[in-house]
Amino acid sequence: MSSISPQHELQGRRAVVTGSSTGIGRAIALELADAGADVVVHYCRAKREADQTAELVRGHEVRTAVVHADLSIEDDCFKLAELAWNAFDGCDIWVKNAGEDTLTGDASQLPFERKLELLWLVDVRATVILSRSIGRRMHRLGGGVLLNMGWDQADAGMEGDSGQLFGAAKAAVMAFSKSLAVDLAPDVRVNCLAPGWIRTRWGEHASDRWQQRAVREALLGRWGAPEDVARVARFLCSDAAGFITGQVVRVNGGAIRA
Repeated sequence: MSSISPQHELQGRRAVVTGSSTGIGRAIALELADAGADVVVHYCRAKREADQTAELVRGHEVRTAVVHADLSIEDDCFKLAELAWNAFDGCDIWVKNAGEDTLTGDASQLPFERKLELLWLVDVRATVILSRSIGRRMHRLGGGVLLNMGWDQADAGMEGDSGQLFGAAKAAVMAFSKSLAVDLAPDVRVNCLAPGWIRTRWGEHASDRWQQRAVREALLGRWGAPEDVARVARFLCSDAAGFITGQVVRVNGGAIRA
């Protein structure tokens, strides 16, 4: 039997979580650190918040490093793969959480076509480049876990510009992850999380209509929290999920579409 306690099931593992300065990414980084993994924190714009995440990770008595990369730039994707891989001389867990925020901030004011371009570059192209690069390295070393980020409504559809934008981008990520799982099996497991209504920055300031809709559509009757997603990520990265690959795992409170 393993000498590692269930509370530290990832002890000795080396993890990278992209987009981990805030929100779901930060929650995943902290959850993996709580399980005993060393964690590389990645950010694009929010350096101060990334440093805060790293400090919280260190509180779990594991190693951490902070790396910067703009995933809308192809060269930066390859740079991130190199820097993150070398931070702890390899990588056992790669969580590609980073995505372009077109719902809040400056990007929310961009035209549809520009939003589509950004989502394609950051959410889709960067996922493909990074997953292939890191996955091949893991495969050569005999094992690892890749976890990408989809969306629970990508295959069901949602009205509005955002539904079209995120549906197109996240459906691509979900389909790619399934195919990559086939190529990298049996040594590297590849899965995709598909969060539903999760109270991140947009959710905190959403109108009453959206607040009510999120609660109404969830069988569990509440918004999800970043920590809800992070706990599922922790499981999928652990040996307890050793027979799970090529799957899209919805974390949405049993959401139904009214």
